[in-house]
This record gives sequence, structure tokens and C-alpha cells, in this order.
Amino acid sequence: MDVSFGRRLKEYREHRDWSLADLARATHYSRSYLSNVENGRKAPSEDLARVCDEALRAKGELIAAARTDVVGRLGEVPWQTAELVQRLQASDTSAQTLEPLRATVEELCCQYNRRDALELRQEAHAWLQHVGSLLRRPVGLKAHQELLVTGGWLALLAGCVEYDLGMSSAAETTRIAAMQLGGEADHPEIVGWGHEMTAWFALTQGRYRQAVEAARRGQAVAQTSSVHVQLIAQEAKARARMGESGLHSVLERGRELLDRLPYPDRPDNHFKIDPAKWDYYAMDVHRIAGDNHLAHQYANAVIRDNVTPGGTELSPMRVSECWLTLGFLAGRQGDLEQAVGMGKAGLRDGRQSRIHLTMIAGELDRELRQQFPGEGLVDEFEDALRSF
Repeated sequence: MDVSFGRRLKEYREHRDWSLADLARATHYSRSYLSNVENGRKAPSEDLARVCDEALRAKGELIAAARTDVVGRLGEVPWQTAELVQRLQASDTSAQTLEPLRATVEELCCQYNRRDALELRQEAHAWLQHVGSLLRRPVGLKAHQELLVTGGWLALLAGCVEYDLGMSSAAETTRIAAMQLGGEADHPEIVGWGHEMTAWFALTQGRYRQAVEAARRGQAVAQTSSVHVQLIAQEAKARARMGESGLHSVLERGRELLDRLPYPDRPDNHFKIDPAKWDYYAMDVHRIAGDNHLAHQYANAVIRDNVTPGGTELSPMRVSECWLTLGFLAGRQGDLEQAVGMGKAGLRDGRQSRIHLTMIAGELDRELRQQFPGEGLVDEFEDALRSF
């Protein structure tokens, strides 16, 4: 019996202020069955873990808790196990090697939001070197394609982390490599993420029209994968900053597409999109468009979705941007002290995408200077931004 899942399920249910009856209605499982699972009398099925995770917006925490093999990996470092390294060094590209290699890469992608950026980059590059050494040796066609795909995901991850670290040139080089690997493997999703990175780079550098163009190129390539949803979000964010109106239909298009996609097995994977991540993007668009009520609603929802019942932040990066957003909204309501306090709360140490967060904080700084010209508290926030 997987007692740990039952305990986690109860924690998340109570964290959301749901009764067992509420959860039963949302998941279509009986109240008695859910009670038995919570109390450890019955083991959860994979489907139950998935629907509970989706209903309670646990971001993969419940799915992970239901899988004993994943739970066993949470406190370990699977990509450094001697057995897998020995297989790679021996050029054993059988299914017994490729499957744990895929799991290793996915685990790395799931650590994007919280692991130290330099460490994650080093780990991704180390595995890229291993994959590259295997690709230089004779392997079967199927194994060759699998290695290309694995290398593509690793390059995407490394490029994202490099950009977070301010290594723009290195990030662009790695992004191009990822697209080449994805193209050679005939993998539209990896190629789509390459276009998404171009849109992200352009957005944070103020090149909004180029961001829209890159997002649309990516949407044309990856029409049936979750990256299509993210590309729609990047398009909406850029168009909002260009002053365009009528973006509600763009957001609706993204939401409808997301609703048609299956809920991801690992919502914490950086390259998977779940409803909670969509709320994060919608928050930004509504803030820029001046839809204060919706922006406030989404910001609070994203914070709730990214804090565990024990108070641990699942994605410090998203939470920081939420605090900056709430600072915007406080400033628009005339509360400068609260705006600066929330803004400074967003500029904190830890795992952050500094280029992206600096863009958002810079927008807040300009908003406060416009709303409260000559106020000392605005200078205080600008000093914090400069230090960040």
C-alpha cells in the first residue's frame, strides 16, 4: 500500500479546502474509495493519481508520490548512477540503456525551476557529451534517432539555463544546436521549442515584433504538441507589449488547445504545459493589458498552485513574478508602500531567470515612476532593482 500517496493526497485536499465529497465530484471516484486511499487501505491507480493531481493542481507531486520508482528518485541523483554511466561508456545502446537515459533527461528537465542554474547547466552539458560520444559510434537507426532526440532535449534545457544566467551568446548557440538535432530526428516538438526560445529571447530584449514572428513560425511547425500552447502565450505577451487590443481571443485559443491535450505525466517538466502554467502566462498578458482584476486573480492562483501544503515553493521563478505583478496592481490602486514592498519581494535571491525577471521589474519601475514621480520609495525600489 502506498501510504505516502494517501498522506500527500490528504495534505493537498486540505490545502485547497476541499472535502472528500468535493474531490469525489472532481475526479469521479467514490468518496469511500478516496477515503480508503487516503488512509492507506487501498493503493492508488495511475489514473487516480493523474486525475487527483490535475484536480488539486499538485503539479506532478501526487503523480510522483504514487510511483514508488519516482519517489525513490526524489532524494537521489539518478543520472550519476554507476550502472548507467558504465553502459554509456561501453556504448551499450540497447533499450535497457536508452530508457533510463530518457528518464534521466526528463528528471533534469523537471529540476529546471528549482535547481541551481550553474549546476544544472554543467549536468546537462556532461550528458550532452555522453550522448555525442554515442552518436559518433556505430548504432542502429532507431537508437540513433533516440539519441538525437535525447540530445535535443538536453540542448534545449542547457540553452534555457544559459539564458537565465545571462549567457545570451552561448544560449543562442545551444538553441541552434537543439533545433538541428530536432530537425535531424524529425521531431517537430523540439524544433518548436527552438522557435519558442527565439521568441522568449526577443521578448525579453524588447524586440516584440520578432517575438511574434518566431512564435508564429513555431506554431506552424509544432501544431499538435504542448509547445504550441506556449508559443501562443509568447505571441500574446509580445502583442500586449506592442499595445494591441483584443488579445482575449488569442488567450482563448491557447486555453482551448490546452484543454484538448492530455494532462502531462510530469507537469513539473519545464517543457510540458499544464493549466497552472497557462494561468502564469495569462497573468502577464492581463497585467500589460490593464485588466487588473484578472491579473490579480491569476497572480494569487499561481502562488497557490506553486506552494505545497508544507509551504515549499515548487517554482520560485513564477512566484517572484507574481509578487512583481501584485506590486503593479497595488501601485495602480495608489498604494505605493505596498507596491514597493511586493516589488522588492519579487527581487530575491535563489533560482531565477534574471533577464526575464529584470524585464518585468523594469516595467514595474517605469510604472511607479509614472504613477508616483519624485517619491523616495520609488528610488528605493530602483536601488533594489539595480542591486538585483
